[in-house]
Amino acid sequence: MRTITVITTGGTIEKTFDERTGSLENRGSILRRMLRRIRLEETETRIVELMSKDSLLMDDADRARIVAAVGEALGTPGVSGVVILHGTDTLDRTGEALHATIGVPAVPVVLTGAMRPFEMKQSDALQNLTEALFAVGVLAPGVYCVAHGRALRFPGVIKDRARSTFVRAAG
Repeated sequence: MRTITVITTGGTIEKTFDERTGSLENRGSILRRMLRRIRLEETETRIVELMSKDSLLMDDADRARIVAAVGEALGTPGVSGVVILHGTDTLDRTGEALHATIGVPAVPVVLTGAMRPFEMKQSDALQNLTEALFAVGVLAPGVYCVAHGRALRFPGVIKDRARSTFVRAAG
């Protein structure tokens, strides 16, 4: 049995449609709904609902909370990996903060998000969550961004807005 801690922070991946206002908003975690769509054999998920925020609204204090939550998860006996659901706009900043603070953790720490919310058609949310959960079982210890069929190790990961995906920084 493997144990994965999943930390939710909001972002597009967890936005839901508000019929009253006609807007997509972070109103609380929908991770449990997403996990019901995935078959995970011999896997226990521990969910930490840390915040429900668009990553463009995150500040250094929010990133410090994420780093602290990851540190706590890494200190949990038997944890085999950590997955963080995060908004894609500042996922790279949080990944860099994690890398700078914890260096190389004992197990993989994976950040993922989505360009389109889970609730929308043609969303990449479930694919990216599935890949992230799989990745913590096969990657070497480190801090990664996993999305769209790739695992990119920090430091040096950025969002390529023109391609709507993550890439290695040039240079």
